[in-house]
Parts: sequence; structure tokens; C-alpha cells
Amino acid sequence: MSGYYFARTLDWGFDETIEKVTEALQQEGFGILTEIDVRATLKKKLDVDFRNYRILGACNPPFAYQALQAEDKIGVMLPCNVVVQEIDNGKVEVAAVDPIASMQAVGNPQLAEIARLIPGKLKSVIENL
Repeated sequence: MSGYYFARTLDWGFDETIEKVTEALQQEGFGILTEIDVRATLKKKLDVDFRNYRILGACNPPFAYQALQAEDKIGVMLPCNVVVQEIDNGKVEVAAVDPIASMQAVGNPQLAEIARLIPGKLKSVIENL
């Protein structure tokens, strides 16, 4: 783990990893609100070739609602991003944001209490893949 994310490298194919990550997120109460295909976007906008790289915007509605009640501008930090990317030797890396690290700058104790519960869920997703 780095200071702002949890990560794990896997031997699965890229599409299989996307499916398994989506299922694991659902088991922890998250849905995917957004899916950004960085490879396709860079090809379309810049005509460059890039590795498979997806950003999944994961949201746990009860926690998002609590966070929005505690801090009305917290939407600038939502949803929780999960990155799935191809790396060397045909491996795939999955990385999820650590919400505590991203929300420390807000300085709202009520929000900090809510954010304290989310990392365990995201870490569980990564560890159980």
C-alpha cells in the first residue's frame, strides 16, 4: 500500500479483472457510477496508443449520503476511484483510493469518522481478488 491507495497485481486477463473487481465491489455495497476507458479516450483525442487502463468510479450510496450530509462540497472527491491497468508481463494491477488520505485535507471531524469506515471495504475488495 502507498500513502493514498491500496493495490494488488493479478495474473488474470484485463476484461476478467474488470468483471471480478465489479463483483467484489458489489459484495461490499459499491456500485459503478462511471467507467472511463483511458486507452480509448487517448486514442480518440490524441491518436496515441496506450495500455488498457480503466478508471471505475465506485460509490457506496449510504456512505456517500452520509458524507454529503456532513460536507456539502465532498462531491468533488466522489466517487471512490478504482483503477484497473495492464502492466508488464501480461499482469493486471488493481488500485483503489484510500479515502482517508484523500479526505484529510477537508478537516471535517464528522466526515473523518464516516471516511474511517470506507478503507476497510475497499481494502477488502483488493485483498479478496
